Amino acid sequence: MEKRRLSFWQIWNMSFGFLGIQMGFALQNANASRILQIFGADVHELSWFWIIAPLMGLIVQPIIGHYSDKTWSRFGRRKPYFLVGAILASIGLVLMPQADIFIAFLPALWVGAGMLMIMDASFNIAMEPFRALVGDNLRTDQRTLGFSVQTALIGFGAVIGSWLPYALTNWFGISNETTQGTVPFNLVLSFIIGAIILVVSILITVTTTKEYSPEELDSFEDDQPDLNSEHKTEKNQACLILLMILKKCQQLCAN
Repeated sequence: MEKRRLSFWQIWNMSFGFLGIQMGFALQNANASRILQIFGADVHELSWFWIIAPLMGLIVQPIIGHYSDKTWSRFGRRKPYFLVGAILASIGLVLMPQADIFIAFLPALWVGAGMLMIMDASFNIAMEPFRALVGDNLRTDQRTLGFSVQTALIGFGAVIGSWLPYALTNWFGISNETTQGTVPFNLVLSFIIGAIILVVSILITVTTTKEYSPEELDSFEDDQPDLNSEHKTEKNQACLILLMILKKCQQLCAN
């Protein structure tokens, strides 16, 4: 039994959520440092905040990859993960530039850093199952096209997210001026628009994409890669990376 051949637009819709994910990433990468500085972060300590992103990826991606492989519900196999990830990431996008509204409870810097961590974890929750969805749903001869479409949407999302604050200011006259402890309105609005596009793009994928049931996937066994071999390779690579990290830490301590 073979998987059905999907049209270009079916593959496009299946990967469309990547547009919103990468747009959120671009907004975060381009503007988070400025936002954290507005809330009181020392410019010399910003690198500590950016440790969060690779740390979240290191922790979250293997866990989500493992459990999404073993999940099946009436909502699907991968779709629940990237839907939940998109909702959490959109909350982080909306609240991070407005962290000063929580100043009565916590310092704005703490809230902003917390939202940054939530966004990083949530983007990883949403992104990892998207890559696996291509392998699940596409025939071997269509996977190259599937990953190419994902790459194109990643590029579009990165460009739009990076360009949005500039466009709001220069095309629509939205203020980019700031007062002490307040994020400019063009950034606040950019993050809100990014959150909306993220959720809408994920919903397009969720509502237009059908996942195969476990029974159907079992019938495509010849089309699947050798997972045991891949897992062994991944474990070996992970061990090598950890050894390199430990070696670098040892060198730093020695210095």
